[in-house]
Amino acid sequence: MPDTYILGIDQSTQGTKGLLFDQNCRLVARCDRPHAQIINEKGWVEHDPEEIYRNTIAVIRDVTEKAGIRKDQIAAMGISNQRETALVWERTGGKPVYNAVVWQCARGEAICSRIKAVGHAEQIKESTGLPLSPYFSAAKIAWILENVEGAADKAEKGELCCGTVDSWLVYRLTSGKNFKTDYSNASRTQMFNITTLQWDENVCGYFGIPVRCLAQVCGSDSCFGETDLEGYLEHPIPIHAVLGDSHGALFGQDCREPGMVKATYGTGSSVMLNTGEQPVFSKGGLVTSLAWSIGGKVSYVLEGNINYTGSVIGWLKKDLHLVESIEQAYQFASAANPLDKTYFIPAFTGMGAPYWDSEATGLFTGITRITGQAEMVKAAVDCIAYQITDIINLMRKESGLEIQELRVDGGPTESEYLMQFQSDILEIPVQVPDLQELSGMGAAYAAGIAIGFYRAEHIFSKVNRKKHEGKMATEKSAGLYAGWEKAVRLALSHE
Repeated sequence: MPDTYILGIDQSTQGTKGLLFDQNCRLVARCDRPHAQIINEKGWVEHDPEEIYRNTIAVIRDVTEKAGIRKDQIAAMGISNQRETALVWERTGGKPVYNAVVWQCARGEAICSRIKAVGHAEQIKESTGLPLSPYFSAAKIAWILENVEGAADKAEKGELCCGTVDSWLVYRLTSGKNFKTDYSNASRTQMFNITTLQWDENVCGYFGIPVRCLAQVCGSDSCFGETDLEGYLEHPIPIHAVLGDSHGALFGQDCREPGMVKATYGTGSSVMLNTGEQPVFSKGGLVTSLAWSIGGKVSYVLEGNINYTGSVIGWLKKDLHLVESIEQAYQFASAANPLDKTYFIPAFTGMGAPYWDSEATGLFTGITRITGQAEMVKAAVDCIAYQITDIINLMRKESGLEIQELRVDGGPTESEYLMQFQSDILEIPVQVPDLQELSGMGAAYAAGIAIGFYRAEHIFSKVNRKKHEGKMATEKSAGLYAGWEKAVRLALSHE
């Protein structure tokens, strides 16, 4: 299919991207549309579902015009989306009954506390692989049903659709003909049994969410319906892949085999390990989810999320005024005295995996007379690599898999200093791709493979990566990491 293109949509927390890939797997054009962040005095975070849908249509038109291609040259599309964000809309007509409740919003905390109080928390974790938390979609949907007048009654009658951003877009793009989601997104709702691969009726009951209101769960590379994009296209095209954004990045990084791991460095960080066809249930605070179902085969992941990685650099700049730019932070880190032993623990809101101590507070430790501005900045930069190492070491322990390299993406991966230090501390190679749009790329690649436009063995060989290999002696890297662990223990002591 020469002169044909695959469309990728990456619907993220901040906005929507349209991506066009050609027959040689190259990104030929990208366009973005931001959407409003609706935050009230309680800190609740919402998005307007209609704005997200309008922007999705708009970026497709934008990117098609920017690329200068004919509309009939688009063969198929794939969608990656922000996970856990929850929506409820009318099954007939598609009108949202409330704004989308964003993954960052913890308004369902009281609902989770109520469910925990009657003893269902452990069963929910065993079924879904996720600890009971307002972070996931179920508590958000439950909040909407409990607080929007008439919503619970309509849900009981099957008149509402309760879903995630992907299922909302599929529904609207197919003019209400298809209400579907994929395995990766279903596994992040806290209602999907990741062993039986079905909605768990008991768990849904605990949240007061009728199963009949949930989407049909399909393979991540199946056909989710056809769309003409509100009449923009003369002939409809198939939506032939749907993946949660982190899962799309895992696929885009070609982490398709057990033992392959990727880390996305952003404001926080997501570390995801492919564990293969059998789930690994963590005892140390990692979560278990479905990577995807592709080619009829389900794969599982272990995932660890870190709250403060890239945001630490922002804190140095905005609040401490120790640096004027992100680039300067890495320059200071490179120039710091290598004999300095300062560590920084970024426990701004406690410590997450693998420590899970909500009472811990941040600190600088190991400061001496040789500690100056550069050394303090270096300690803050280095904490990013140390936290990633914490998660990967736990993954090694709990999965029993040999992790031979780390594939990375996100803004901070542009730092030569940070990526080299990450490789030194982990003692494995760190691979940085030349393309950063991994989530949308993963969805587009999956769609292209599904329709026979791409061959998997061909497309992933096209991705160029810069390889950072450890240069530090094992004794030194082990000593530095031991110092980090000692500093963490001080933060956990609450003294």
